[in-house]
Amino acid sequence: MQVIIEIVILALIAAFLGLRLYSVLGRRAEHEEEPVPTRFERGEGAKAPRAAAPAPGPELPRASRDLGGLAPDIEQGLREISVADRRFDLLSFLEGAKAAYAMVLEAFWRGDKDELRQLCDDDVYQSFAAAIDARSEAGETLDHRLIRIEDTVVHSASLDERVARIAVRFLADIAAVTRDKDGNVVAGSLDDAIESRDVWTFSRNVDSAAPDWLLDETDEG
Repeated sequence: MQVIIEIVILALIAAFLGLRLYSVLGRRAEHEEEPVPTRFERGEGAKAPRAAAPAPGPELPRASRDLGGLAPDIEQGLREISVADRRFDLLSFLEGAKAAYAMVLEAFWRGDKDELRQLCDDDVYQSFAAAIDARSEAGETLDHRLIRIEDTVVHSASLDERVARIAVRFLADIAAVTRDKDGNVVAGSLDDAIESRDVWTFSRNVDSAAPDWLLDETDEG
């Protein structure tokens, strides 16, 4: 009798476990077989699956992002330069450009060809040197002074093969006086500064170990 009772109990336990297993597997199978609607079958209120985000491109240098308001073509040029030269920092470049602007102007006004030779490429140097020679032949001297640089903004940026070129627009106040060989003022005044707008382009081979940029084009802006 006891054996029969044990068999009945075991049978009940087996049946209970079987029902639990069926309930779990049955729901899972029903869920796996549920059809997934296509984009044509999906109702108007249903949401389409989210598309994968595109791979990010080269990030604009942090300093460039901080300036804000750059045109898309300038941003693209700065990205290309930053990828080619990981040491590039736009804010540091602009500070250097401001310093170079003052140094070139003052060297030109003094007639210092040696300093200009270090700051400019061949074409720009030759242009400055010719102007200095013509001024010297006329017996004239310049008494110009850079009062302040009001603004410095990136005008364009590009990477041509391995040469980075960045054009900068300078807005500055300059007091300009030209004197003859006797020291008499023939043009200008130190009391009235004039507004000067210049676009200067600086270039650098990104593979060069030297960090210096050279002035390779000047224009009025």
